[in-house]
Amino acid sequence: MQQQLYLPVINSLENLFKSKKDYDVIIQAGEDNDQKEIFAHSNILRYQSDYFDTAFSDNRVKRKDGKYFFEKPNISPYIFEIIIRHLYCGQLNLNVMNGPDILKLLVATEELGLDRVLSEYIQEFLIEDQNKFSQDDCIELLKIVFQHGTFTILEDYCLKTICQVPAILFGTDKILSLPAQILELLLKRDDLALDEIELWNNLVRWAHAQQPTVNKDPSKWTKDELILMEKMLLNFIPLIRFHNISSEEYYNKILPYDDLLPKKLRNEILKSYLVTNVEQIGLLPSRFSFDVNVNSVLINATHLSLFTGWIDKDDEALQIIPYKFNLIFRASRDGYKASVFHEKCNNEGSIIILGKIRGTNQIVGGYKPFYWEGPGVYKYTRDSFVFFFNDYRYIDTGKIGKLIDEDLTLICNGRWMPIFGKDLAMQLNGYKWTSSPYAYPNLNIPNNFEIDDYEVFQVIKNN
Repeated sequence: MQQQLYLPVINSLENLFKSKKDYDVIIQAGEDNDQKEIFAHSNILRYQSDYFDTAFSDNRVKRKDGKYFFEKPNISPYIFEIIIRHLYCGQLNLNVMNGPDILKLLVATEELGLDRVLSEYIQEFLIEDQNKFSQDDCIELLKIVFQHGTFTILEDYCLKTICQVPAILFGTDKILSLPAQILELLLKRDDLALDEIELWNNLVRWAHAQQPTVNKDPSKWTKDELILMEKMLLNFIPLIRFHNISSEEYYNKILPYDDLLPKKLRNEILKSYLVTNVEQIGLLPSRFSFDVNVNSVLINATHLSLFTGWIDKDDEALQIIPYKFNLIFRASRDGYKASVFHEKCNNEGSIIILGKIRGTNQIVGGYKPFYWEGPGVYKYTRDSFVFFFNDYRYIDTGKIGKLIDEDLTLICNGRWMPIFGKDLAMQLNGYKWTSSPYAYPNLNIPNNFEIDDYEVFQVIKNN
């Protein structure tokens, strides 16, 4: 009923916007061939926008024949008309706009001092509609929003995405042109899912890119080159968690740059390698808000955080991991025979099994919450699931298949590797797997494939 009352008011304002009757504002939006005059009413603009209110109040606007004249060459007519229409009648359809134009709209809302709620709405739309921007766009998107201190929702999303999927930035040439302030923000975060030595390697690459005249061999640096690199890395070195770097990695990768480290820090690092029970160097903890050591050649801690969410029936990755994931079997280490698998994995309680499909970046696997035992025994539970990563480097490509037919949950057979219903079955030799969706949803896992390697983790709830 209430909607019927305010709709006529909105329609009247929209008609006023369309008709331009009694307008007293002329806005020249855009420039060159993309310039257009937009007509509006000063009373509506000044009460809807801090920018226009200030401009009218301070008499900073050109006025002639009773009309105000604005020149806004940096905002296109297309974007400006969308904004003016919204100011009149509250309408805004982002679904018909492409990602770059939505971003331009967002920037314009800040410049024109529009309502903060509108800015937050646009930011949340960009985050929710993954078709507007891909993960790979996050870096360029972050560079843009970082210039605007008010786009905190979008900035935090971009930072979090890069932390969860560091491969879109680290190890690529994109990092070489990354602004120092953004790199510093990333290194400060505890949820950056990258080995610490890889962060150091990328930091060195970035520093050399900023100072291309400095010799790539630190043993040949002049005094001036050393001073230059010290200034370049002054704010970054304290952000490296050296306690998560092994002595071997330190010797091979960091020791050549040892002169860049403050003397106190070098002594702390040396102490950590020579004295037992030194768990932390500096004030920063290990990355992630949990202490987890991932003994895997296939996955990292971000995968474990996602598995934790799936086990706890939450589709999101969790920042706290309340489980221990103990590696009990690795095919490349222990062999591909079914007998060895059962020797190591039977009666070990809840386990997660995952394998990398040969010649791809795809990972498949499954979870079972009970002991693996018995010849040809069927096991039933609602808590089992299978999963598939189209590209294991990108955590958001992971899909879970929750059980839909409890009668075909799992088959325990000493002659075979694990069998999750009919959906995921590892054959006698262990490196040939099959998939036939039945008891679990179809995740587009290949029907027949071979495995490069696979691992089994015992899952234990922390006390």
